Amino acid sequence: MDPKQIEEIMDVIKEFFPDNTSIAISDTQSYLYYQPSKKVDLKIKPGDPVKEGSAAHKAVNYGQKISTYIEPDVFGVPYYGMSIPLIEEGETKGAITAVFPQKPSPFLTNYITIKIDDCWYPIKHDQVIYLETQLRKTFVKTMTREGYHRLNLSDLELFLAPDSFIRCHRSYIVNIDYIDEIQPDSHSTFLLIMKDGTRIPVSQRYASYFRRSLGF
Repeated sequence: MDPKQIEEIMDVIKEFFPDNTSIAISDTQSYLYYQPSKKVDLKIKPGDPVKEGSAAHKAVNYGQKISTYIEPDVFGVPYYGMSIPLIEEGETKGAITAVFPQKPSPFLTNYITIKIDDCWYPIKHDQVIYLETQLRKTFVKTMTREGYHRLNLSDLELFLAPDSFIRCHRSYIVNIDYIDEIQPDSHSTFLLIMKDGTRIPVSQRYASYFRRSLGF
């Protein structure tokens, strides 16, 4: 990841997170960038290894968004971490991690704003059926509206509540409340039938995590 990519990521993150958030960007082995906050500082330096048990380590290894409390034995101080893997062409390249002194509440914002033609519409998270990568933007579908958000799927994933939304494919995040049926598919994967009739695949990469998360 080059400095320009890191700068672009930070420009996006600063729009959403409060000032008391520390931000870490890593590849699969070590940290590339770290911005501490006054509230919590993990003392990370570029080049430091990604520690086992950290939020970043879990996101890289699971290939899935992680939102969890991390005990002080990892960095010497406790923190609440939100980390998403950076995935390119199906391969995990690293992770972006937001570090909070405690769990954010509410989950930063309960709305996602989509553009339809020349107008913008705020949509409550619980109305979203699924999100899909389309042409470097994110297509957002509800029962009554569909439109686009300017952020890509991985950027948006950081702001969605993990108890409602789950990544099932590199191109899809679904709202669990809108899954009507889970059908077996070939090669140990599944096909989701959403309540609006959309059929969404669960890829092999996400199948085991999907099953663990939904308990089947």
